[in-house]
Amino acid sequence: MFNSADSESLIVIAVAALLGAVLGIEREIAKKPAGVRTHILVCAGSALMMVLGQAIVDQFQAREPAEVIKADPIRVLQAIVVGISFLGAGTIIHDRDEVEGLTTAATVYLTAGIGVAVAVGRIPLAVLITIAAVVVLSLVGWLESLFESLQEKQDRRSDQSPKTPSEDSDPPAADRM
Repeated sequence: MFNSADSESLIVIAVAALLGAVLGIEREIAKKPAGVRTHILVCAGSALMMVLGQAIVDQFQAREPAEVIKADPIRVLQAIVVGISFLGAGTIIHDRDEVEGLTTAATVYLTAGIGVAVAVGRIPLAVLITIAAVVVLSLVGWLESLFESLQEKQDRRSDQSPKTPSEDSDPPAADRM
């Protein structure tokens, strides 16, 4: 039923799923819409598509002379990018002056890239990118919260400061000239 290629592929896909889970856990902690399941499936699915793409090319090249089949592995990557871009676009919400979900969309996109990296044997790179992404998401998220808190305190102070009569009303017409 399973051959050694299938076993190797399952390991690759499992590693990709694990790395996707790491990013998904960070998104869950941050209470974002695309969480653990989404990131696992995106990362594992990207790895699966790359593995299958290579397997298909290998099968056709074994059956046909090399002159007949010209393989372009970039096409599989392009298909992944198009699919993930569509998925990421669904996480973006635009409401008047605010846009939400951009970071989640970017994280889903990066997760697909991590899955591809695992599939092409660049596991150390995939692990480092996963760690870097978690650090960026956590650290920058913490800094954003800190800045928002400081801004809110500043806004409350300016709202509570007593206003002088000149701040409350327009100056008399004679003073404006």
